Amino acid sequence: MPQTETPGTEVIPRPRLRWWTELPLILLVYGCYSAGRLLARGDVTTAVDHGLAILRIEKALYLNAEHPLNRLFTREPWIGVPADFWYASLHYLVTPALLVWLFRARARHYRAARTWLMTSTFIGLIGFTLMPTCPPRLLAAGHGFVDTMAHYSAYGWWGGEASAPRGMGGMTNQYAAMPSLHVGWALWCGVILWRYGGTRLAKVLAVVYPLVTALVVMGTANHYFLDAVAGAAVMGVGFLLAPHVMRAADLVRTRLSRRTAPAVAGTGSPIVSAGCQTSVGERIPRQRESRLDPAAGPDASPSDAGEGAPAPAR
Repeated sequence: MPQTETPGTEVIPRPRLRWWTELPLILLVYGCYSAGRLLARGDVTTAVDHGLAILRIEKALYLNAEHPLNRLFTREPWIGVPADFWYASLHYLVTPALLVWLFRARARHYRAARTWLMTSTFIGLIGFTLMPTCPPRLLAAGHGFVDTMAHYSAYGWWGGEASAPRGMGGMTNQYAAMPSLHVGWALWCGVILWRYGGTRLAKVLAVVYPLVTALVVMGTANHYFLDAVAGAAVMGVGFLLAPHVMRAADLVRTRLSRRTAPAVAGTGSPIVSAGCQTSVGERIPRQRESRLDPAAGPDASPSDAGEGAPAPAR
């Protein structure tokens, strides 16, 4: 859609997106997210207290869906094992795949969707920092939760430390449970599929994927119900902030480009003298007319008048 300019407003050009600039940006944001999770470990005792507080609130509100789901996943391997694979892998596969698909097939919507996802991710990182939370699977056994990923670890690459591969548990923060970005990112994927998928199957997947992800994170005892709610809320806040983030980024880019843009030769302002305006390259007003003066005769050339000679008086 062409941009229009209204009086008193500044038109900010939209940059053309390139994959070789987008890929490092996404990797940078994900790197900050992963590093932030590690740095925001918090105190274990505080994290356990937060987890127990969430559990008490849920019980008081009759929202405690984690226990029945966790018992089902533990009792039925045909449910528990696929759920563990779902939790350990789709989070890192579906979201990047949709970003690539948007970039290639729905380019006009890509930047807004990418900014929404990144903004929400940074908000989630703030939540991890301010409220480290012990997931249900790490609570004492008396609270009735089973870590299904440890229970079914023989079926996959993970061990007993979340979805990290065996021996790499130290590279993840197991107390980054509030909010659940598994649910938040799945909700983002659902919205993207619903709005831009274009088929009935895409709309079905748009509903199924975030819904099943919410059940999986609770059934595997990795998150509480309120973690899932907070993940959805974070995406909502990120959605509202994304347009402002894009406008701020455009303003910064425009100002930087103006400061670094070199001056173009030959585009200086014309010289004004005695109410007469000269063209670029002329020394005095009406110099061009003097070069083509009819009084010089039909065989005269512009050089005959002499460089910079004044025009005849009239």
